[in-house]
Amino acid sequence: MTEPEFPDTPDFDLPGGPPDDLNGDLPEDLPADLPDAAPVTIPDGARVWLVPTPVGNLGDITLRALEVLRAADAVACEDTRRTGALLTHLGIKKPLVRLDAHTMGRAPQVLERYARLAYVSDAGTPGISDPGAELVAAALAADVPVEALPGATAFVPALVLSALPTGRFTFEGFLPRSGRDRKERLSAVAARAETTVLYESPHRLHATLADLQGACGPDRATSVTRELTKRFEETVRGTLAELAARFESGVRGEIVVVVAGRPEGESVGAEVDHAARARELAAQGLSTRDIRDLLIREGLRKNDAYALALQATSDA
Repeated sequence: MTEPEFPDTPDFDLPGGPPDDLNGDLPEDLPADLPDAAPVTIPDGARVWLVPTPVGNLGDITLRALEVLRAADAVACEDTRRTGALLTHLGIKKPLVRLDAHTMGRAPQVLERYARLAYVSDAGTPGISDPGAELVAAALAADVPVEALPGATAFVPALVLSALPTGRFTFEGFLPRSGRDRKERLSAVAARAETTVLYESPHRLHATLADLQGACGPDRATSVTRELTKRFEETVRGTLAELAARFESGVRGEIVVVVAGRPEGESVGAEVDHAARARELAAQGLSTRDIRDLLIREGLRKNDAYALALQATSDA
């Protein structure tokens, strides 16, 4: 994920002061098993903490995360510049150690040097489409206890905002960029009965929506959420065809795509009428080249895709 924004936290301005029910005694019917409100206690001894950091709004940092960052001997991270800016904003000064996808091999040496290590990714929860799992494995191999703190992540709010079923879902993370692996994952998304959550970069969003449209059909319900918790946060809901057209000219920000499951009764693995598909794309105004490229992504050979694209644009 990209560098979080560090906006000033606004003061709340409630006309007439706080509501009356915030003053006075607590209600008598509160449950007896409320969480303990005592200060956060940090256990002694060697330990690795996986600490979520905000994906945008700094108000999403937790009190426990702050206490852990203060208690750690060092903070390991993907990018020392980004994490340094975050810690400076939070008023925390700690040694920073780079542990990203390219340097995770030195995790055992880092664990040996720093007994109490906090690990953060650039934004969100470490280990969710970011490094982190390798550090957990290295710590457990060295008999170092590991704690994963709950906190900010992008896919959960995007899933809820999608208005699609949330009872069962699959988190795909980032799709493979090309080749057979990408086609297989797209086919799996199309066949899946439950909701699917994907991460995508802004410059690949349109291509991924077009590929999903080819795999799932144009009418599959989908949402695109970008810039979560930031000033220009946006969630757009519609069909794959509508969203592919909406984001054809590009977009900014980090992206979460949520795709509805396969509708009940829809066949799995049905043969696609590529000629009809080419005519449909031509009717939408796509060029011969764009139609050809989409048909190739959907599995057609280059020559066959070009022939159908040329015929469709000639007839349009």
